[in-house]
Amino acid sequence: MKKKNILKGVLFVGIGASIYGMLATFVKLAYEEGYTTSEVTTSQFILGLVGLLVLNFIQTITSKQTLASPTSKEFKMLLLAGTSLGCTSLFYYIAVQYIAVSIAIVLLMQSVWFSVVVESFLTKSLPNARKIASVIIVLIGTVLATNLINVDIKLDWKGVFWGLMAAASYTLTMFTSNTLATHLPVFRKSIIMLCGGSIVVFIFLFFAQIGPLYFDGLKSFYLHFTENTQHIHSFDYSILWKYGLILSLFGTVIPPILFNIGFPNAGLGLGSIVSSLELPVSVTMAFVLLGEQVVFIQWIGIALILFAIVLMNLPSKKELILTEAS
Repeated sequence: MKKKNILKGVLFVGIGASIYGMLATFVKLAYEEGYTTSEVTTSQFILGLVGLLVLNFIQTITSKQTLASPTSKEFKMLLLAGTSLGCTSLFYYIAVQYIAVSIAIVLLMQSVWFSVVVESFLTKSLPNARKIASVIIVLIGTVLATNLINVDIKLDWKGVFWGLMAAASYTLTMFTSNTLATHLPVFRKSIIMLCGGSIVVFIFLFFAQIGPLYFDGLKSFYLHFTENTQHIHSFDYSILWKYGLILSLFGTVIPPILFNIGFPNAGLGLGSIVSSLELPVSVTMAFVLLGEQVVFIQWIGIALILFAIVLMNLPSKKELILTEAS
């Protein structure tokens, strides 16, 4: 039974990671049809919120026991933590405007070593030798996966900056998701965090698209940082049914549900290894659907990053002895 539960957990985490890995490709396709970052993120969060509200309602009326509710303090903390969720989507989607999806996902995966730094800061202790080795391997893999050794390659610094910002936000989201109000049902917790993310997305929508349309001061401010006047137009509601549904399902509804079912069965270490499937799936989708060029050396870099994730999450001898003893 235990082996079946582990297999079930691995399956759910793997499917969730694979689905999440497809997300950026659909974002890029939406860009090619003229939709803006504001429209993409707003449609994803609005429909995602509606979907989670429906699922929470179904869970509430069908549950045989009273579901836990957040305290006022927990609600505020989750709302604040949810802003990192909104920032991750915004920064990641801005990044793919300037760089290839296959490069953006590699930059997002820098959260692997970002989390080691944050963990060391919080615990006030240096990481062990295996984690340090994993970080070095990730950095070497990143150089290869982004094809930086090719002197002819030119990466837009804006795309790299926003990609790394997305990785930083993603790291914060992972830490807060695993530490805040863990007793709450997944739908209720996700709804509150998604509300926090929606606040960030709506603010961005106002300042980057709606505001400059109606206020000359905001238009001047916007044009000071960008010459792209194409984004200054009314919100295109067709995004809701063209891409919004698939973005909300693939980004804010299905993966979190599968992860919350899968991780308890697979375990955090094995689950983290399996969730790294997001990287090759995202690169493969970009290669197949977008026609992005991915050379052999980039696949070697991706393999190194995946190896580092496995190395970082493998249990130590001490952990194995404790597991066998229990």
